[in-house]
Amino acid sequence: MVQGIVSAAYIGASALFIASLSGLSHPESARRGNLYGIVGMVLAVLATALAMNVGGWALLAPSLVIGGIVGALLAARVAMTSMPQLVAVLHSFVGAAASLVGIASFLGNEKHAAGAEAVLHSAELYVGVFVGAVTFAGSIVAWGKLEGKIRSKPLVLPARHGLNLALLLVVIGMGIAFAATVGAPTAGALPLGLLLAMTAIGCFLGWHLVMAIGGADMPVVVSMLNSYSGWAAAAAGFLLGNDLLIVTGALVGSSGAILSYIMCKAMNRSFVSVILGGFGADEGAAPARRPAADGGVEIEPLTILAADLAERLLSAKNIIVVPGYGMAVAQAQHPVKEMTALLRKRGATVRFAIHPVAGRLPGHMNVLLAEAAVPYDLVLEMDEINPDFCHTDVVLVIGANDIVNPGAIDDPSSPIHGMPVLPAWEAAEVIVFKRGKGAGYAGIENPLFVKPNTKMLYGDAKKSMDAILTKLRAPEA
Repeated sequence: MVQGIVSAAYIGASALFIASLSGLSHPESARRGNLYGIVGMVLAVLATALAMNVGGWALLAPSLVIGGIVGALLAARVAMTSMPQLVAVLHSFVGAAASLVGIASFLGNEKHAAGAEAVLHSAELYVGVFVGAVTFAGSIVAWGKLEGKIRSKPLVLPARHGLNLALLLVVIGMGIAFAATVGAPTAGALPLGLLLAMTAIGCFLGWHLVMAIGGADMPVVVSMLNSYSGWAAAAAGFLLGNDLLIVTGALVGSSGAILSYIMCKAMNRSFVSVILGGFGADEGAAPARRPAADGGVEIEPLTILAADLAERLLSAKNIIVVPGYGMAVAQAQHPVKEMTALLRKRGATVRFAIHPVAGRLPGHMNVLLAEAAVPYDLVLEMDEINPDFCHTDVVLVIGANDIVNPGAIDDPSSPIHGMPVLPAWEAAEVIVFKRGKGAGYAGIENPLFVKPNTKMLYGDAKKSMDAILTKLRAPEA
């Protein structure tokens, strides 16, 4: 009776998780998709508790309470700018849990059986611990880079690809030895030693792979770690004999891999090189430089004041806003939304152009704009809006850099050459909101800033938008 209820609950939870992923595919249904996921998770936890022996509830209940309180506090207190860091930390928890479950499963089975079935079980345990270790260490490094604790510039060790391949071959060789010695009467402590040594190597690989990735590619890193955490969870499901955990892990792993592929395509990156950690700023590539005048002096960008920009916006008919991470840092999405409403009331067409890797988390800009209640029909993806830039009066680039860099198209020396970008420079006028004159998070100079139709509005984006709104709200405007 109980087993039947648990099985039915698992099927229902699996269906809800699939519906949740489907809902998250579009902003209008994302809220409903989140609700499906919440209900499915509650159902899954209750069913798992029901399937346990009564004696296990004494450990499960405090864990649920403590974990729920910690999770609720983190989610309530975290700022939108820190959401990528939170996601990276959560991925590290999944990786650590998968590795610990595998090691605990090995230690808890004192009499390891022999035979083909035992070899298969040992292999899945070994792979699960390895994927978990890579995910754990890689996620910690991703958190450090996103939080600014670790430099965003890629760490390029000599012959790093050869080192990664050699360590992977060592892990495979140790795995064969592990599966062969588990259950052998004379094995002694060798299997445990191999398992722990592999865990250490897995942690090093996770650290090395993500350290070799540049800051501009962190959205893909977060997506890939999401996929890794899913496969680690599926491996833990096999070890625990939990069908729902297997299904859920497979859903997360496959969806994360698909999203990573889409983002890699949007950045002109190789999916295989992402998995191997072979992407970031290319070795030996010189950064794009600002063009020099005849005298050899670098050209300084033109600037504009907020009041003058407000006047220009009042006369514009077609406006495109390109949001980036700088908008998230300044929390400027709400005044941007108000500016959009005021300009639309005056008959202007205002739309938002979203690059797949804008921000530091997949869908980061979509979430920010949804938080500010920007109408969904005004938010367009890169492929939809790129042909319209040449017919646009003003483009507002708010805290973005690489996604509007013309060097990706016409500068072979640029580290992002070949990456699809938003051609903001094709508009009649481009206004770039920027905190300072630095090269930005990725450390790449942007030739857009010195084009004759571009003006820079330096300063905090929110303060600049507030000054623009003051002018737009004025009766004489």
